[in-house]
Amino acid sequence: MISLRKNIAAMDRYVPGFQPDEPGWIKLNTNENPYPPSPKVVAAIQEELANGGENLRKYPDAGSKEARRVAAELYGVDPSWVIMANGSDELLNNLIRAFADAGDEVGFVHPSYSYYSTLADIQGAKVVTFGLTDDTRIAGFPETYTGKIFFLTSPNAPLGLGFHNDYISELAERCEGILVVDEAYVDFTDVSAMELVKKYENLVVTRTFSKSYSLAGMRLGLAVARPEVIAALDKIRDHYHLDRLALVAATAALKDQTYLRSTVSRICATRDWFSSELRQLGYQIPPSQTNYVFAAAPDADGKQVYDALFAHKILVRYFSDPLLSHGTRISMGTRGDMEKTLAVLSELD
Repeated sequence: MISLRKNIAAMDRYVPGFQPDEPGWIKLNTNENPYPPSPKVVAAIQEELANGGENLRKYPDAGSKEARRVAAELYGVDPSWVIMANGSDELLNNLIRAFADAGDEVGFVHPSYSYYSTLADIQGAKVVTFGLTDDTRIAGFPETYTGKIFFLTSPNAPLGLGFHNDYISELAERCEGILVVDEAYVDFTDVSAMELVKKYENLVVTRTFSKSYSLAGMRLGLAVARPEVIAALDKIRDHYHLDRLALVAATAALKDQTYLRSTVSRICATRDWFSSELRQLGYQIPPSQTNYVFAAAPDADGKQVYDALFAHKILVRYFSDPLLSHGTRISMGTRGDMEKTLAVLSELD
């Protein structure tokens, strides 16, 4: 029987008795986009619901052909290089299922996305983690990594630091197995490993629609990789894994890059302003390339910061992991949300 590792850091996001949509709260703990999705997404969903919802009685396109076509055009590849998914979590799960058997090694950076560990445990894979150096390289990474899969969150969660493509290229060459670059937050920076996919047979880039596209409620993701990798993922995914509304939302969102850039620009401007203000209060903040900051108070007591904000109905993310307990991860809300957050932090001793 598989023994699942209890990951305390992953559990910290859940607050007993708290309802995510309670009125009066400012919710800055899950990196959701504070702005609505593109109006074209809403229009596409409404069109799909026309005629009394006639389309809903019919199964969706199991192959997600139109969404794949649009994504492929955007990223400059053939549709055979793209797969759509029920959130990027489905992709991470299926990558482990496809390429790692029980007992095989799966590696990733710690700290990064804690769900990698959970998924590897379910598969019965062996988990190996690596730290980060001060110059944002992987500490102790072997010259030849023989694990079946290595997950690299770029930009990193929860620190917000990105990895340069030269370094990702180096990692791809050193990995004998699959290198998965998890680009959940890539739209908030100007560096992406997408351009490297054609160069490296073992490289997979995953994306989510939950952050920059404001579609966390639709559960959408995609991956770009060599056709043989995509074919392997296609074999093990659920047949109808995306519903009709999700598919039209994904297609419309990908087509409206103008709205995406506008929203991302607003969030990045708020992030940079908020970071500057916190640094003036003595907070240590790594340069963020995401829609959040990891902020360490002058006394390095992340729990105190979390508790003070919670008392004012502002919810941020605190990690009990010793590597992270000195700070809190604060998602970017609207400018007004962040001004209220800053006002509370300014009053802390």
